[in-house]
Order: sequence, then C-alpha cells, then structure tokens
Amino acid sequence: MIDTILFDLDGTLLPLDPQKFTDVYFPALAEKIVPLGYDGETLIKAVWKGTASMQANSGTTLNHHYFWQTFCDILGGDAASLEPVCDDFYQNEFNIVKTILPKNINHKKLISSLKDRGYTLVLASNPVFPLVAVQTRLSWIGLSTADFDYISHYQNSRFCKPNLGYYTEILANIKKKPEQCLMVGNNLIEDGCISKLGAQVYLVIDMLEGGNMSDIDAFPHGPIEDLEDYLNLIC
Repeated sequence: MIDTILFDLDGTLLPLDPQKFTDVYFPALAEKIVPLGYDGETLIKAVWKGTASMQANSGTTLNHHYFWQTFCDILGGDAASLEPVCDDFYQNEFNIVKTILPKNINHKKLISSLKDRGYTLVLASNPVFPLVAVQTRLSWIGLSTADFDYISHYQNSRFCKPNLGYYTEILANIKKKPEQCLMVGNNLIEDGCISKLGAQVYLVIDMLEGGNMSDIDAFPHGPIEDLEDYLNLIC
C-alpha cells in the first residue's frame, strides 16, 4: 500500500535545464563572492569540487562537512566565513535563476491534493545544496518547506543519489518501508535506483535524463499532470 510519495525537484517538480542553470547560477554567485577578494574561476572550481566530494560521500559524515572542507581546501581556510554570505545569496540573488524557467509553474494544487489524501510527502532532491537554497527553489513553483513532511539537503544527508544509502537514510528518518513508497523523478539512474530497495517509481517524462532512454519502459512514466491518475490506478 503506497502511503508515501518522494519527489525529486530539478527536472521533476522544477523543470530547469542543467546547462542554462549553471550559465545563470555561477555568474550570479561570482558577482556576490569575487568582490570579497576571491578569484572567479577558482571559486567555481571550488564549488564543483565540493559538489563532487558530496557525491562521493559514503556516509561517514554530513554532506555539508565534505562540501566546506573541499571548498576551503581550494580557496583557503578563511573561505569558511563565506557560508553565511552564500546563504544570503541563496535567499536573494539566487532568484535570478527563476528567469530561465520555461513557463510559470505552480504545483500547490497537486501537493495540497496529495496531502489531503493523506500521503506522507518527501522532497527527495539530491542533497548538494543548503536548506535555504531548497526553500528558494520551491518558492519558484508555488511551494514551501511546509508542504513536505521531510526534505533532504546537505545539512541532514550523508549520501547523494544514486547511492542507495541516500534512500535508506530518508526511509529511516521517516520510518517507512520501501514498499510504502513511490518515487517521482526524471532520472532513470538517480531516481530509478530506489526500485532496487523495493519502492515503486514513476518517471516524469518532460526532462528525462540518466542512462539509456530505452530503459524507460522498465518504469511507469508520463507527464507530472498524470500523476494523480496513476495513483488512482495503483492505490
């Protein structure tokens, strides 16, 4: 019996083109940080390397630790003082990224309907950003952190997708078994891998990515607008 729905964010609830995202995100971040005495190219390198270190995390400590340790290794120990500056960026200047959304999107009706039906709702976004960045991205689609029972971010996660530890950590925190869960995502590898634990998967086809697209037939799939109809079939 499915009573819990895990939602991916980027490419699923939030249709952001990855290349367009970095093309807008990185210049905006550099504009915030470079005046504080840092080289722009080195800054972007530090972000990429910090992200890679989180993706390699095998559960020893929080992703937050790995990111800032790597970030400071590249930019110098004083770069630790940039964390509140970055948090301020994600709360404010980061909103420039909303301009690349292909259309005005509001998922409040969908999420409210699912909550009214009694589902436990999880935002299972790859935890490589702080919570404040997740809050801002949700606001672009008419949602807030209050709409979800649990949200993964780099301050509460010790793994990244597609490490199955990412999902087992969430399930332990929400006290659910895989068989109770449906993962709604757009990445055949990062989102589809939860099926190995016994959870069901619904792939949103608008921005499919990850692996061989011919493998999509291994999972139920369709536009996000059809999600409730699919739930009516299986529940």
